[in-house]
Amino acid sequence: MKKRVPITQIMSKDLVTLNPTDSLYDAERLFNKHSIRHIPVVEGERIVGVISRSDLLRISFADLTENEETVESFVYDAYTIPQVMTRVPVTVEADTTIKEVAEILSKQSFHSIPVVEKGKLVGIVTTTDLINYLLEQY
Repeated sequence: MKKRVPITQIMSKDLVTLNPTDSLYDAERLFNKHSIRHIPVVEGERIVGVISRSDLLRISFADLTENEETVESFVYDAYTIPQVMTRVPVTVEADTTIKEVAEILSKQSFHSIPVVEKGKLVGIVTTTDLINYLLEQY
């Protein structure tokens, strides 16, 4: 297995992002449209948070009622992206190795890490990216 492979080799570079002023409806739409589970929240090129599909599920009471659309509407209208997102997420620099990222993710409860270069968001890596990389090695 290769030892010093930078995370840029496996990270997603075609980013789907949200702004703090976007709505939770926008987040839900992007999760569904792109079949993703994590979206960086940015102001310009600077990352200010990450919202995950799990964050939306956590605030949703949809499984407590038969009328999921009504509850989802109420919840999505009651909260904003900044209220739900993880603020100041852990990030890594573009030259961080895959091994270093794997070590971070193995010790934390989150499943994605934004990748930055000189403070600018350039990618995102997920546990799925790491598993796929590992599978390619075999």
